[in-house]
Amino acid sequence: MHWQSYHHVYTGAGHSISGNVVVATDVHSPQLQMHRNVLVYLPPSYDHSDRHYPVLYMHDGQNLFDNATSFSGEWQVDETMEMLSREEQLEAIVVGIPNGGSERLNEYSPFVDTQYGGGKGNEYVQFLTDTVKPLVDASFRTLPERGNTGVMGSSMGGLISLYAFFYRADYFGFAGVMSPSLWFAKGAVYEYVESMPFRRGKLYLDAGTREFGNAWPEVLTMRARSRRYYASVRRIKRILAKKGYRPVRDMMHVEEKWATHNEAAWARRLPKALRFFMINTTAYSHKTAVS
Repeated sequence: MHWQSYHHVYTGAGHSISGNVVVATDVHSPQLQMHRNVLVYLPPSYDHSDRHYPVLYMHDGQNLFDNATSFSGEWQVDETMEMLSREEQLEAIVVGIPNGGSERLNEYSPFVDTQYGGGKGNEYVQFLTDTVKPLVDASFRTLPERGNTGVMGSSMGGLISLYAFFYRADYFGFAGVMSPSLWFAKGAVYEYVESMPFRRGKLYLDAGTREFGNAWPEVLTMRARSRRYYASVRRIKRILAKKGYRPVRDMMHVEEKWATHNEAAWARRLPKALRFFMINTTAYSHKTAVS
């Protein structure tokens, strides 16, 4: 597989990339019968050392690094990773997998919602574990064990990240579940998580208290929907705690006051999630725990 500079693939003005991002174009997925680019952020020390790095696989890849390709603003993953390297010597490889456009809802849920679709989640996760991960491990100096391999996303990407942590627990040792769409398919994910065995790992959960915003004249309705949204994250937190995931050590739950459902909110909360993942992983076992 030939990896190209980001700016060689995505040409023109207005791109907002920090650090070293490379791209493999048209990676074939036999699981989903499609082709998709794969984006890889490499840490600042990558070209100047022989180190191996933890890897975080993130969904909605077009929204992670570049404002020019994003739906409504970027997560600033590259800027955040550069900052963590510079200020705290925390580094990881981040793999961005762009969503499938009209297939996004289908791919990001194994459960079928009668109104919105779904049902291809297993195939999508298998694309990550059986196609993308072997490609990344063969191309870069990774730490391939599950304790150093994570998955992360927001909204429907949060739902599929939580699902992937249990569905392919042999691959993923941590998961970032931001503003997850737990309501999808009548909340089928709750029963699924309850049915799965405990596997040691780290889970980051979050939501804003204004996920649906404050738009007039429907502000009261929006606030009620927002309360139900962050209450759903509290519910999955209780389920996980009952299974044995301990707050602070195994699980971090963040509720951001006034935050809405958008990339800017997820970008703000990203540093806390990344610190939680990278401190006390195998690669950073010499670090102290985060509270």
